[in-house]
Amino acid sequence: MPEIFQLDFMVRAFIAGGFVGAISPLLGTFLVLRRLSLIADTLAHVALLGVAIGLLLDRYPVFFAVIAAAIGSLIIERLRTSNRFSGDAALALVLYTALATAVVIISLGDGFNVDLFSFLFGGIVTVGQEDVWAIGALGGVVVLVVVFLYRELVQSTFDPDLARTSGVRVGLTNTLLAVLTGIAIPLAMRVVGALLVGALIVIPVLASLQIARSFRATLLLSSSLGVASVFSGLTISFYQDVAPGGAIVLTALGLLVLASGARLLMARA
Repeated sequence: MPEIFQLDFMVRAFIAGGFVGAISPLLGTFLVLRRLSLIADTLAHVALLGVAIGLLLDRYPVFFAVIAAAIGSLIIERLRTSNRFSGDAALALVLYTALATAVVIISLGDGFNVDLFSFLFGGIVTVGQEDVWAIGALGGVVVLVVVFLYRELVQSTFDPDLARTSGVRVGLTNTLLAVLTGIAIPLAMRVVGALLVGALIVIPVLASLQIARSFRATLLLSSSLGVASVFSGLTISFYQDVAPGGAIVLTALGLLVLASGARLLMARA
């Protein structure tokens, strides 16, 4: 057995990373096609607020991060549909409010510490057994909802007006997608950190869009590329002693370059 799999913390990292690598691009596909790619970065900062609250109260930070991100996603969706703010203005308003509040809460504690840095830059090698169970359970919920509401999600993504006439409750579907994203963000933060979480959600989707020829193929391929990015990045991180989050995102970027090259070759063929 390779040395990397003889260490318990690396085994947990691969299991947790596999879940996150699969579900992040799964939701990211719907977000990218709706031109809501930046919602991931916004919710990452909202989740960071939850982490700060959890650390201040000395409770499980991921739980507070999930709650904060889910509430933040509802607020963003409400602001977007109220027509009082444009989509990017709503994202900016929530992002800066959450970030400012997080900074204040952090200052009430002892400032930045090791635990907070693991959420900022990723701390997948510090993932414990309870984290693996939480990530697996929440990841399973995300997958089940996407599978059961696949038709509604697809229709409301490509043609909301037609979806409404077909009986799809577009508002509820959009809200549910936002909440699912709010759940997925804190999980991804444990892998790549709040500063890079948007990359894991968006880049595998961009890569799959280069070569996939159907929406279903895009979903499956982006999820597969997400898992491949995490596994490859973790392996590189272990043997080269570099930050896991950065290695994972740079691997995803490399896959995007390869996919773009493959598209050019297919176009010339």
